[in-house]
This record gives sequence, C-alpha cells and structure tokens, in this order.
Amino acid sequence: MVAGRGSVTSLPVLVVAIVAVGGFGRCAAQLPIPARTDGFVWGAAPAPAWGGAVVVEAFFDPVCPDSRDAWPPLQKAAQHYGAARVAVVVHLFPLPYHSNAFIACRSIHTVNKINASAVYPLLEKFFKYQEGYYNQPTYTKSRAAVVDEITNNLVAPIIGEANLAAYKSGFNDSQSDQATRISFKYGCARGVTGTPYFFVNGMPLGDSGSPVDYNKWISTLDPLVGKM
Repeated sequence: MVAGRGSVTSLPVLVVAIVAVGGFGRCAAQLPIPARTDGFVWGAAPAPAWGGAVVVEAFFDPVCPDSRDAWPPLQKAAQHYGAARVAVVVHLFPLPYHSNAFIACRSIHTVNKINASAVYPLLEKFFKYQEGYYNQPTYTKSRAAVVDEITNNLVAPIIGEANLAAYKSGFNDSQSDQATRISFKYGCARGVTGTPYFFVNGMPLGDSGSPVDYNKWISTLDPLVGKM
C-alpha cells in the first residue's frame, strides 16, 4: 500500500504501539508447557535421536484438504530414506475456520492415550472421509451428533468396540481438551498460519501452506541426508 503524505509521520507511532502491546502481552502470560513434546512421530521408531536424522515437522489439520493431499508424498519420501535418516513428526493444528477441526484433533489425542499405534491410521481415516465433516455437510448437525458420527464411523473401526468406553471417557475429559489446545498454541508459537505447514530441521519450508510433491521433498532432503 502506498502511504499518503499525512500517514508518513503516524506510521512509526502505530508500529511502536503495537510492539509495546505485544511485548507486554508476552510478559503477562506464559504458554502452557506440555508434559511431553508436542507431535506424533511417524514410523516404527518410538523416538528418533534428533541429532542423528533430518527432522521434518508437518502441521496438519485432519479436515483440511491440503493437509490430506500433502501427506502421501511426504510419507513416500520418508519411506524412501527410512526413519534412521529422515524422521517425520506430525503436529495437529485445528484451523479455527474448520468447524470440526478441534473435534477431529481431540479425537486423535484421545486415541493416542489408548493405543499410540492407532494415531496414524485414524489420521489417514480422517483424510479419507474428511469431506463428510466439512462445514457445509455438518451445518445443521449438533456438535454431539458430529462427535457420535466420528466415534462410530472413524474411531470404532480403528480401536475396536471394546475400547469405545475408554475413548468416550477420554474424549470428554480435560486432558484431551488441554492436549488439543496445546497443539494449537504450539503451532501459533512456531509461527504456523495455516496447513499444511512444514519445518525441516527446525527451519520453515518455503512451500508451506500448500502440498509439497514427492520430487520437491527429494530435492530438499537429498542434500541434507548426503551431509550426514
């Protein structure tokens, strides 16, 4: 935007005011520190040695179509290198303009407490059937109805009927709610503004905000893996 003559002198004052308010806000509130590092490690290794692998962090919203389209090429690239060389960590980031994103993320956090190996199957099931949980198809449904549909149609086939009572209890307790809030706040603290959003060895990837294809992942990761 081109500023007019009258706005030139007022702009620095406005900037200083915003910086001052932001600074005071940070002093007044400490972001919650989670009991464990946010995110779900993909693959067989329970926790990669961060210094021994290239680390790709992906921020996904389970009901975001771009997140859905971004996962297969990233997964394929990770399989190409193996977990010892490229570690993938997915962080859940429920976008506020997707009505059912928080429910979906809370569902995954709850399942993680019951069976950590079910996290990625459930995430992929959300990706496969996410269109049924977009804003428009669920506009006339209550939150309770959407939760029941997700429980019966997506969660139950993954964890089994025998675990549904534990799932329902966990979904409604404060821990799953807090875990989902922390995931969102963690993304915000990292500067995440949308999904998918990627970091490679802690540095933001320039293609964040849209799916990255397989060839792009290979061209990005090959030089890093080669230096190991």
